[in-house]
Amino acid sequence: RKALLPTRAEDAAGKGSMTSASFNFINSIIGSGIIGGLVYECRTCHGTTCMLLLSVADYSIILLIRGGNLSGTDSYQSLVHSTFGFAGYIVLSILQFLYPFIAMISYNIITGDTLTKVFLRIPGVGPDNMFAERHFVILASTVLFTLPLSLYRNIEKLGKVSLVSMVLTLVIIVIVIVRAATLGPHIPPTENAWGFARWNAIQAVGVMSFAFICHHNSFLIYGSLREPTLGNWTRVTHLSVGLAVLLSAVFAVAGYVTFTGYTQGDIFENYCRNDDLATFARFCYGISIVTTFPLECFVTREVVSNIFYDGALSNSAHVAVTFVIVSVCTAISLAYDCLGIVLEINGVLSATPLMFIIPSACFLKLSPGRWFHGENIIVSAILLVGVFVMVVGLTMTVMYPQDCSHGAELFYCLSSNLSIVATTPSSMVLQLQNSTQNVL
Repeated sequence: RKALLPTRAEDAAGKGSMTSASFNFINSIIGSGIIGGLVYECRTCHGTTCMLLLSVADYSIILLIRGGNLSGTDSYQSLVHSTFGFAGYIVLSILQFLYPFIAMISYNIITGDTLTKVFLRIPGVGPDNMFAERHFVILASTVLFTLPLSLYRNIEKLGKVSLVSMVLTLVIIVIVIVRAATLGPHIPPTENAWGFARWNAIQAVGVMSFAFICHHNSFLIYGSLREPTLGNWTRVTHLSVGLAVLLSAVFAVAGYVTFTGYTQGDIFENYCRNDDLATFARFCYGISIVTTFPLECFVTREVVSNIFYDGALSNSAHVAVTFVIVSVCTAISLAYDCLGIVLEINGVLSATPLMFIIPSACFLKLSPGRWFHGENIIVSAILLVGVFVMVVGLTMTVMYPQDCSHGAELFYCLSSNLSIVATTPSSMVLQLQNSTQNVL
């Protein structure tokens, strides 16, 4: 109890190093997006176009902290409140709660999808075993891991946990590269697999925003620095985003080269269930997601604390709020299991305004210069692009929702097809895929 619920003096003294802050920041950035959203959205958005978003993310993170320095505030909510008043504060609070809340739902969906397939590879565990049931796996991981980790009050204490998550992510990337070389040649590419961008690329931008947003907990991590200066924060941001760019580019290319147009919202749905190397990657990914969940819970709890408790949660209120947040997320993830749609909605509805629109709008209002002069030209462009992506992306998400083939083995995993997949013409492969899905 003492470790999980420190006194305010202990909490204030818990300042961390730039290394610890970087681990938390990188873990917050890559989260579930690097595994699911990035590879999936390569189907509609060219890799070069998507990677440009990371440059914008890097710049807008620094804009956020610069805005805080200009306004004399130390949180995202207080920055918007001082800039746009109570109305802006309420809008931001809703978005800042909604994004990590939906992200936690996606983390639970991924945990249920991946770890059940891991348990099925254990001798004696059949389809009727409780470990093969996604509902049991989600509940067990919540009770044993995500809820206890989410009870910490100091985000700096998760630095070592985030380091473990990073190491596991590196292991996953190596496995995906290996499978690109060994499995990829046996899966024929889909038609127009290497086009620059498709007509619905705006939807991809929304998911990319989900994959790389970290603005909602930027002030938390900034405040965890032993010396929270703009210079130190700039170095942490460049290091974290730069490493995220590298990891994301390698993973997205390797994953998309393997599956092209067959890529699912959760890329591990593409690998065959009897693939032991992919099973190990699923295990690593499940553990990584479990360790990322608490970072998002910190943000949702802070929003509730600021709105209803004036930023001061007692020990009992801290436990109660955390329990309610985690419980509601778990209940929703038990009832819904299509990851692609969850990522897309969260991207265009929550991540895009938090990443593009609000940091730019705050800085432009606080900056003494005109909107379309000097540095403000870039900031104004980011603001306009953000509004366009949010409006158009949300419209397209409603009109053209993603398909969800959750839990189905794809055609190339069937033993009867393995010997002919590599030599079957593209049109025949599509017919084979359609007939296989009908049988399933």
